[in-house]
Amino acid sequence: MDERILKWLYDIKLCIDEIDSFFQEEEKDFFKYRNNLMLKRAIERNLEIIGEAVNRIITRDNSFTEKISNAKAIIGLRNQVIHAYDNISDENIWSILINHLPKLKLEVDALIKEN
Repeated sequence: MDERILKWLYDIKLCIDEIDSFFQEEEKDFFKYRNNLMLKRAIERNLEIIGEAVNRIITRDNSFTEKISNAKAIIGLRNQVIHAYDNISDENIWSILINHLPKLKLEVDALIKEN
């Protein structure tokens, strides 16, 4: 595997781990999330980094669109957070945290192990 792609995969892994660390002391609670501006911004920043890393990976090697589920949607979320920040839905971000990040974490871990 290309060293740059491996580095970006580790960037994704680190961001997911950081998001997970925000909830080590407490269970994931949407209402607490929604009312904590600092937490929301920290998670959004990590999602931006994840989206940029996925974009760089598939730009370098398009075969990763098949290896990373929803790669285009991840990049689209990054663009939305950065460029359409006023249209960010707490519910949408929360759904991504609960439903999509665990799967992405498994995929990234598997890709790193392949190396």
